[in-house]
Amino acid sequence: MIFADFLRNRRREQLSERDLAALEASVSQVRKTHARQLIAQAGEPIAYSTYLMEGFICRYMDDRNGLRQLVAVHVPGDFVDLHGYPLGRLDHDVATLCASRIAMVPHEALDGLLAQRPNLTKLLWFSTLLDAAMHREWIFRLGRLDAMARIAHFFCEIEAKLRAVGLSDGSRFALPLTQADLGEACGMTSVHINRMLRELRERELLQVQRGRVTIFDLAALRRLCDYDPSYLFIGG
Repeated sequence: MIFADFLRNRRREQLSERDLAALEASVSQVRKTHARQLIAQAGEPIAYSTYLMEGFICRYMDDRNGLRQLVAVHVPGDFVDLHGYPLGRLDHDVATLCASRIAMVPHEALDGLLAQRPNLTKLLWFSTLLDAAMHREWIFRLGRLDAMARIAHFFCEIEAKLRAVGLSDGSRFALPLTQADLGEACGMTSVHINRMLRELRERELLQVQRGRVTIFDLAALRRLCDYDPSYLFIGG
């Protein structure tokens, strides 16, 4: 099933077999992408929404000097750009962080789903509202947490999302982000990120090595940044 990860923790029990079949049938193609490949560009017309099956995708914005700010990191099971469906275009760029596999859902297919499948309409709406909740949490993190807590919060969120789709055991998971990527997600320089990661390792909280993250004490990491995962609505 293409949307197996999407349906985890998203009220799958409210969907009929016909709803599930209609959702699967909405996909026009499944394709593999390269690492660091642009999927959607800000301001360009968009006629489909992207569902991430494997890999990692980021959403980002560039300033006038070409410096990038990540505004979201997506994991398998995420619909990356559903909001592009009513808007017709995006106000930011979307790109893969590593080799990924994506499913493309034409907006024409979404027209049919929303017209004929009220339970799917609620499910897709839930997904866009969840994106908004995560955006608010990212604003809070960047605006109110200190450097170390920002990084801790970021890793806590990614771990929770990956665990929800079976890609983290609560302490270890793959995350193909560079220190520059982390800096762009947390509003810090690569040098500062390096220093904070070293301190987190010395405190025996987490370690990042060659695209693998090991969390030694998740409870302590959460306490460091006052992390509350309720905004993810996992299991709700």
